[in-house]
This record gives sequence, C-alpha cells and structure tokens, in this order.
Amino acid sequence: MTSTGTDERGWLRAAPADGGGALLSRAGHRVYAARRLSDLVQGRPPGVTGSQWSSASRAAFDFVLCAADTGRPVVAVEIGPVPPAGSAEQRAERLTDAVSAAVGLPVLRIGSPTLRAAEQGRRLMEYVIDARAYAAGAGLGAGGDDEPAPVGFRDILGRLPDGRTGPVNDLGALTRAAAVDAYVAGRLADPIVRGLHVRWADGPAQGWSWVQVRPDACLVERVSVTEHRFSCGVDAARLAEDLATVAVGERLRAAGTDDAGLLPRAELTAQIAALSRRRDELVGGFAFDHLCAD
Repeated sequence: MTSTGTDERGWLRAAPADGGGALLSRAGHRVYAARRLSDLVQGRPPGVTGSQWSSASRAAFDFVLCAADTGRPVVAVEIGPVPPAGSAEQRAERLTDAVSAAVGLPVLRIGSPTLRAAEQGRRLMEYVIDARAYAAGAGLGAGGDDEPAPVGFRDILGRLPDGRTGPVNDLGALTRAAAVDAYVAGRLADPIVRGLHVRWADGPAQGWSWVQVRPDACLVERVSVTEHRFSCGVDAARLAEDLATVAVGERLRAAGTDDAGLLPRAELTAQIAALSRRRDELVGGFAFDHLCAD
C-alpha cells in the first residue's frame, strides 16, 4: 500500500488517494486485500521492542477497510482458523493485536475452520460496510424512551431467494434455502438449519449452526467474531451465528452429506448443555435452554 501520509497520531499510513489497488469501493470506503501490518504502520511505535516489531510487522491481514476520503484505515480483517491455545500462532496473533492497539488500528477477526477470505471475504466486507452505514444513519441505540426502537440491519424484511418474506440481510439465507432443497432430495433428515449465539464476557462472540443429516448425526459449524476497538454495525454474536450458517452451506456444497465430519446428535446436545452451564461467563446469559433436550 503506497503511503500518502499518516493519520493525526502519525502511525497509521493512508491508502493511495486515487484508490489504486483497491479490491472494491463502496459507500465512502475502499477495501484492500492482503496487507501486512508493516504496510499499515509507519515505523515502530513507542513501547514496542525491536523484536516484537520484527515479528508483528510481518503479520498479514486478509483485508483492510479504509475511508475513501482520507485513506485512513478503519479496520484490518482476518478470516480463518482460530490458532490452537498455547501455540506459536496464538502468541503471534496476540502480539499483532497488541501492536495494533498501540497504534490505534482496529482489528476484526473471524475465526472459522471452513470460511476463507478468498471465498467469503468480499461479501463479508460489503456486509460490514452496509451494516455500519445503516447503523449510523438509523441512529441505533440513540432513541428515547418514548421512541420505537429502529429496526436493526439484520432484521430488515424483504423478499428472500426462495420467494418468502424474511430478513434480507441474513447471510445464511442461501444455506437455509439449500437445506430445504437437500431435504427434498433426501440428503438431509431435517430441512431446518438450527443455531445459537453467545458472547463471552472475556472473549469473542461465538455462533453455532447445524443441520441434521441423519436422525442421529449433525453437520456442525462454529464461528467466532472478535471486534477489537471496532463495531460491525450488527450484533457480533448474531453475525457469528449467520457466518456459521454460511459455513454449513459451504460444507454441504463441498463435501455433500456423507458421514465425514458429522457429530452425533447426542454429543451436540451434550455440548450445548455444557455451554448452558457456563452462562455466568456469558454476556446476557444463555438464551437457548430449549436446545439442551435431545
């Protein structure tokens, strides 16, 4: 990314004024793909050692969202598997987040074993841009006690791909329609895509989604959404569940509905019950007790 200056704090590089190299332009923003932290930060920030900077500066983000008028980075985005606990990859991620915090760079991480930037990234970036613009225009959260709450971006109703009326900004809508088709074709035991979402008090938002392939086995996906100094414009936990539903659709298309990677239904129920017992660790508790009974 060619620098045309830095932000007012002198650390974040601006994107090219002419938008050169942008993957897409939308609603006053430009999205750039595959940028290293060193492309976004001018020099080693104070409080960061040379060794830390050498390691963190090589970290790569899948996308960087910038303001079109100033070129200022709005958020750096990474999509992919969550590093194992205690791994070198997890330590590198934490260091990258610490350096990003030191220079005021917001970071959005989408953790999924299935979703990838190349396949789902562009749609996600468009969604986040639109959701943030809608939230700003609707003044969500700013209404008085006597004013009706504005309809959230995720809850806007319209015509769905299958002709029904429903939430047009449900990223999982295509998966839900595909699940019905798969059920009619005899490839699923149940046409309904189910799910849940939670937000850990000291961690990310997390969404689960699953379809029942056989009466005793389910295809399950889990996605985490971590917002560092950033808001996606929609509730991160609901976004995580929708993205998990997108991942279910990817699995259905890529691998069909054979037994590989399926989770016994009883085990899924046990895992949901175990999650419910940790409700004190969740923001807003646990709202899915009805799923704990097999």
